[in-house]
Amino acid sequence: MSKRDFYEILGVQKGASADELKKAYRKLAMQYHPDRNPGDAEAEAKFKEVGEAYEVLKDEQKRAAYDRFGHEAFEQGGGFGGAGGFRHASGGAGFGGFTDIFEEMFGDFMGGGGGGRGRGGQRSGRGSDQRYNLEISLEDAFKGRSVEIKVPTAVSCDSCNGTGAEDGAQPVTCPTCGGDGKVRASQGFFTVERTCPTCHGQGSTIDKPCRKCSGSGRMHKDKTLNVTIPKGVEEGNRIRLTGEGEAGLRGAPAGDLYIFLTIAPHRLFERDGAHLFCRVPISMADAALGGEIEVPTIDGGRAKVKVPEGTQAGQRFRLRGKGMPVLHGEQRGDMFIELSVETPVNLSKRQKELLKEFRDEGKGKNTSPESEGFFAKVKEFWDDLTE
Repeated sequence: MSKRDFYEILGVQKGASADELKKAYRKLAMQYHPDRNPGDAEAEAKFKEVGEAYEVLKDEQKRAAYDRFGHEAFEQGGGFGGAGGFRHASGGAGFGGFTDIFEEMFGDFMGGGGGGRGRGGQRSGRGSDQRYNLEISLEDAFKGRSVEIKVPTAVSCDSCNGTGAEDGAQPVTCPTCGGDGKVRASQGFFTVERTCPTCHGQGSTIDKPCRKCSGSGRMHKDKTLNVTIPKGVEEGNRIRLTGEGEAGLRGAPAGDLYIFLTIAPHRLFERDGAHLFCRVPISMADAALGGEIEVPTIDGGRAKVKVPEGTQAGQRFRLRGKGMPVLHGEQRGDMFIELSVETPVNLSKRQKELLKEFRDEGKGKNTSPESEGFFAKVKEFWDDLTE
């Protein structure tokens, strides 16, 4: 079953402001919170659905990705969904994993949800997923290629091997939160829960933190990766590189890297799925007399197209199997040639004389049936108006 639109879930318009989104979320979260609906599985499902929608729409970058690619931009799984550039794909525990946003706004009614935690109540510290925008040429999409990219990211500290500790020191249970990673305080009806300020949600502290990474187990660095782009990719397709996102805290698993592809405009071809379109101008004489023209193909070859006598502007010719390859398949789309009949310019005196002779000689002989038929209808229209 397809997922509901996030804007529809929150009951707001697509152009809703941040304040409108927050107001709608607070209202629905209060309405469907499990503490107010004990044992109601439907309310619990709606509570999660509302939280998921708000998690995406409250973030400008996630919202932009959702507006462009829809739910596909946040689905887990390998393969494809959707100018080089980089940004985080998400700030939580996974590309499709959502942080405890209800807690961010007004505490956890249930006294601690444990989202994103590992054993012993401690947070897993998994690294964030990341996104890299990569622009390729149409030829690259046709042939496929391997490209080297540099991604600014957090990598495992080479001094402490990602442990965050100096000289092999072991972490100890955080004295502030008792290893829970969170501290709680009651405020009337609400139980407010916040990340522990001492261990920053890890549940443990290090007496001798690594001097190079300050105890985080990771450091910022540009990472060089080789990305294989298969032939047949399209605009918005994405490539998932598992474990190539940000390194996790103190040896926790790394996030994933998502390569989002855009294809640069081509000077000759336009693409629609697996099909290619090429606009080819021909002279008025060639269109009238017919002949043969040679056109380029995306693989660098040439194809001959026979132009029949009396070809009109906009007429299309189909070259089967001369389009783009189908992703993960052996088939190819077709190429369509659209002819544009060009009116001659910069005529010599003799050329003008010949054209006048041509025009006069053709009067009444139905050499231009479409235009003659049109003006015949125009004359009838004017005659009807004068009657």
